[in-house]
Amino acid sequence: MRRSCLAFLLLVAGCNQAVDNSADQPGVVANILDQTLPNVQEAPPAANAITPVEPTPKIDTPPPATASAGLIPAAMQGKWTGVQDRCGDRSADLELTVTPDRLLFHESVGTVKSVTPGEEGRAAVEAAFTGEGQSWTRTLALRTSADGKALTIVNDGTAVTRKRC
Repeated sequence: MRRSCLAFLLLVAGCNQAVDNSADQPGVVANILDQTLPNVQEAPPAANAITPVEPTPKIDTPPPATASAGLIPAAMQGKWTGVQDRCGDRSADLELTVTPDRLLFHESVGTVKSVTPGEEGRAAVEAAFTGEGQSWTRTLALRTSADGKALTIVNDGTAVTRKRC
């Protein structure tokens, strides 16, 4: 048993000899492949290798969007409810919260995909909606009143006016 332990220790001690004396840590080989395969050359491509015929296409990326692009105008943002409803009544069917990038209706949420500003406080808002287990995309026409206290939304030809809360 002692002989096998002694032989093992001698073997380990022999393996721990420095190979590169210029290294920061004697006895540690920085790259063993450099010492074992010093004249390695890159292999030629295989006979069945795929060689591209066309050059890699140059794809132009669009310029970054400005901070206000695709956002609902500030004049339309806020809390709205039906003209006859009481502000703060969360059970009101016409309750609506408009943020820069969302339309939060009573039973659905629309995530803004694009906004096309118009004249006289108008905007066309394309949004992806989810609600009541369904998903759909719709473009709504939004228009604020001159005093900013009313918001009219036209959806499929039907106009609904809400008051600002």
